[in-house]
Amino acid sequence: MPAAVRWSCRPITPTGRWWAGWTRGRRGWRWVPDAGATRASLPEAPTPQGRYVPVTVWQGLACSAGMTPRVAGVLVEQGVVGRDITTRRAAELAAIAARNALAAIASAVGGVENVTRCLQLTVFVAAAPGFADHTAVADGASAALSAALGDQGVAARAAVGVASLPGGAPVEVTVLAAVDAVGPGSG
Repeated sequence: MPAAVRWSCRPITPTGRWWAGWTRGRRGWRWVPDAGATRASLPEAPTPQGRYVPVTVWQGLACSAGMTPRVAGVLVEQGVVGRDITTRRAAELAAIAARNALAAIASAVGGVENVTRCLQLTVFVAAAPGFADHTAVADGASAALSAALGDQGVAARAAVGVASLPGGAPVEVTVLAAVDAVGPGSG
C-alpha cells in the first residue's frame, strides 16, 4: 500500500472498495460515500521535480503545486493537445494529474478522509494554435475529483490554454481544497 494513502479503520471489501458510512474527522462526524476503487487506487504522492513543496496547508486550506500526468515519477506522455495528442487522451491525462494532486493533498493532511471539499481546480492545457476545446480536457480532471470525493469533489474551475508546460507535459493541474488538517498552520 502506498505511504501516501492512509486508511481509516473502515473495512474494505475483497475488491478493495470502501464501504459507505460515517467517519470521524477533526470537525466531527461526516458521511463518506462509497467511492468505489478510487480510494484504493490513489497514486503515491508525487515527488517534487524542483525546489518546491507538493502541497501547502494553511488554516484549513490545502493548495497543491502544479501536477503533471506522472506515474511512478515518469511523465506518461509529452506533446501538444490538438497537434500531438487528442482531446480525449488529454482528458485522460488530466485525470491522472488530478489524482496526483489529490494524492499529494491527502498525504499532507493525513488521508483523503480529511479532504472536506475541493474548492478550485485549475487545468493548464498545452494547446496548439486554434485549439478551443480546453473545457473538454478539464472535464477529465473534474471527473477524477468527483469520482474520488463525490459531490465534495465538484469545484469551481478554470481551463487555461498555454504554449508549453514543464517537461513537455500536455496538461498541468492545481487543486485548492478545504481540509481537516493537523499540524502547523492548520488552525
